[in-house]
Amino acid sequence: VQLVESGGGLVQPGGSLRLACAASGFTFSIYTMGWYRQAPGEQRELVAHITAAGSANYADSVKGRFTISRDNTKNTVYLQMNSLKPEDTAVYYCHAQHRSNMQTYYWGQGTQVTVSS
Repeated sequence: VQLVESGGGLVQPGGSLRLACAASGFTFSIYTMGWYRQAPGEQRELVAHITAAGSANYADSVKGRFTISRDNTKNTVYLQMNSLKPEDTAVYYCHAQHRSNMQTYYWGQGTQVTVSS
């Protein structure tokens, strides 16, 4: 099983980034896919997730700025991040959760997002 994130980097406040997470080794279409983030000294927190059926949910802090989407033909989940703020700076992790078996989940290695002028 692999979850490989890409698209992180340094961006100025107000800018945009698009993260991608390419999945392999499991049946992508039956997993809820999520993005979490962890800032230095902070706990890891949920940013957004999208169910196997395509229903999306977001943390209040990113609503209206971030959009999660998935392409089951490419086994990839995306996070479009607009109007980025310095407080969005964190390592962003991709997460896969089996839709019915809570004991089956996977994490990616993370990608750094830094919002700074």
